[in-house]
Amino acid sequence: MLLDLIKKPNDIKKIEPENYNKLAQEIREFLIRSISETGGHLGPNLGVVELTMALHLALDLPKDKIIWDVGHQSYTHKLLTGRKEGFHSLRKYGGMSGFPKRCESDCDCFDTGHSSTSLSAGLGFVKARDLKGEDNYVVSVIGDGALTGGMAYEALNNAARMDTNFIIILNDNNMSISENVGGMSKYLNSIRTAENYRNTKDGIYYSLLKTKHGQAIVDKVRKAKNSVKQLVIPGMLFENMGITYLGPVDGHDIPGLITVINEAKRCKTSVLVHVITKKGKGFEPAEKHPARFHGSDPFDIETGVPKKLKPKPNYTDIFSTVMIKLARRNPKVVAITAAMPDGTGLKRFRNVYPERFFDVGIAEQHAVTFAAGLAANGLKPIVAVYSSFLQRAYDQIIHDVCIQNLPVVFAIDRAGLVGSDGETHQGIFDLSYLSAVPNMQIMAPKNKWELSDMMKFAVDFEGPIAVRYPRGEAYDGLEEYRQPIKYGKSEMIFEEKDIVLLAVGSMVKTAVEVREGLKEKGYSCSVINARFVKPIDEEMLEQVCKSHTLLVTMEENVASGGYGEKVRTYLKEKKWEKKLLTITLPDEYVEHGNVDLLKKEVGIDAETILNKVISVYLEK
Repeated sequence: MLLDLIKKPNDIKKIEPENYNKLAQEIREFLIRSISETGGHLGPNLGVVELTMALHLALDLPKDKIIWDVGHQSYTHKLLTGRKEGFHSLRKYGGMSGFPKRCESDCDCFDTGHSSTSLSAGLGFVKARDLKGEDNYVVSVIGDGALTGGMAYEALNNAARMDTNFIIILNDNNMSISENVGGMSKYLNSIRTAENYRNTKDGIYYSLLKTKHGQAIVDKVRKAKNSVKQLVIPGMLFENMGITYLGPVDGHDIPGLITVINEAKRCKTSVLVHVITKKGKGFEPAEKHPARFHGSDPFDIETGVPKKLKPKPNYTDIFSTVMIKLARRNPKVVAITAAMPDGTGLKRFRNVYPERFFDVGIAEQHAVTFAAGLAANGLKPIVAVYSSFLQRAYDQIIHDVCIQNLPVVFAIDRAGLVGSDGETHQGIFDLSYLSAVPNMQIMAPKNKWELSDMMKFAVDFEGPIAVRYPRGEAYDGLEEYRQPIKYGKSEMIFEEKDIVLLAVGSMVKTAVEVREGLKEKGYSCSVINARFVKPIDEEMLEQVCKSHTLLVTMEENVASGGYGEKVRTYLKEKKWEKKLLTITLPDEYVEHGNVDLLKKEVGIDAETILNKVISVYLEK
C-alpha cells in the first residue's frame, strides 16, 4: 500500500503524481475502516483528503505551518505526518487526540477545538515569523461554517492590512455541523435593493409572468443566478476587503490544488484560496447524511448504521420533547442555536415551529445578544448550547443579558465530562463561570423528569436562568422523588444522620450508589439533590449541619468557583465547625477518553468517593 510508505513528514513527496488519486483512495478506505471501529469525525475528514495532500505536497513541514480551524478535519494530516499507527487509540484515554495537539507532533503547530480561531492564530504566526526574520509559509484552513463566527472577520480585517504573505484556505462544503445558514451571498443586497435595479427587475419579472412559459423561465433564471452568485460574490467580498482571492478551486483535484497553493505562496499579501469540497466524499452514507457523520460513533461500514443503538433516551432527547410542549403552551417561547439544531435537539422544534426557531450559525456571542434582544422585546428565548461553546459568549452573558436581568433561558447540554473530544469540549467550567455573574440562576436536574420540570420552571422565571445537563443516557431512577421545583430549594431524597451527600445534577445518581455502599458497611447517610447551584439552599444546609457530622458535596465541575466552594464559604460565614469533603473535578484540563474511565481517573466515580467518605468520616 502507498499509505504504508508514509512514515514521517514529507514522505508524501516520494509518491509519484500518477499515484496521488490511488493514495487518496487508500486514505479514505483507511479512515472509514478505522473510524468505524473507534468513532470520530468522519465526514469532515473525508472531505479534505485531497486538500490535505496538496498542502503537504506544496509545503515543507514542520518548517511551514498549517493551522486547522476547529481541527476535527486533521486526520489525513496526522496520517501524512507518520501517525498511522496511533489511529487504533484515536480519542481513547492515553491515545491520539481527534484534534491537532502540539504535544503529539511538531507538525501540529497550534492546538484547536473550537471554530473561527485559525485566522487569528495564523496572523500571530505570521507576525512572529516576520519579526524573527524567518522565511516559512503560514496557512490557516477555515471552513465556510466557521466564517459565520465574528472572530474570523476580526482577523480578516487585520489580515487585509498586511504586506506579507499569509495564506488562507477557505474549505467550502456548505456545512458546519448542520447545513450552513446565512452566508456571503447577502453581500450584493445593496445592489439588489437599489431603486433602479429593483424597478428593472420587477418590470422584467411581471412581463415574463404574462407570457405562456413565464414562470418556468423565471425559475430557471433564478437557479442560474444563484449558481453564478455563489461563484462571484465570495471573490468580490474578499477583494473589496483587500485580500487577494484565488478560486473557486475543485477541492478534489490534487494537481489543481497544488498549482493554486504555489500561486498563493508567491503573493506578498494575504491571499485567500477558495476550495470547494464535499463533506463525507467517498462514503455514500456520509455524503447523504453529512450531519450524522460529522462526529460518528462506531458504525457498520456496509450500511453506515451505528453499531450500538441508543437503548434509552438521552438528555438531549428529553429536552427536544419538552421544547415542543413548552412552545405549544406558550406562544412567546422561541429557540436559538448556534449551528447545532441536531446536536442540541432543536431539529424537531424547527420542523414544528419554523418561524420561532433561529439558527444563527457558529456565532455564540451573537446568539446570546440576539436572545437578549428577543427577551427585551417580550419573548421568551431559550438558547440551547453545549457547555464548552457557551464559554465563547461570556461577555454577552454578563453585559447584554444579566446586567439587564433579562429572562433568557440557557439550556446547557454536554455539561460535565463529555469524553472523546477532550479538553476543548469538556463542559467542566460552567458552574464556576456562571456563578460569578450577578442575576444568573443555575439549576441541574437529577434525572429526565426533573429536566422537564426545570425547563418549565425556567420558562416562567423572570430573569436569566441556566439549566445544565450532561451528555448521554438520561437517568430514569428516583422517579418517585419529584417534589415541585421551588426557587433556591434543594430536595431531600434520603434523610438519616451522620453523613450527608449533597449532590448536583448528574452526581445524584452517583450519590445514591455511594449511599448504598455506606449502608452496606453500616453507616448512616442522607442524600440531598441540590437542584440549585445558585442560589444555594442555606436553609437546608443549616438543617443538615444540626444533624450530620460530615458534609460531602458532589459535582461534575472544577473545584474553583463550584458548588462545594459555595458550601465551604457558607460554613465559614455561619461558623459551622463541620467536616466538609468536596468531590469535584481537579482544577485542570481533562484529556479525551471514555467518560466512565475519566471519572475514575479524576476520582468522581462511586467507588473512589465511597473510600474517601469513609476515610474522612473516620478521621479524628
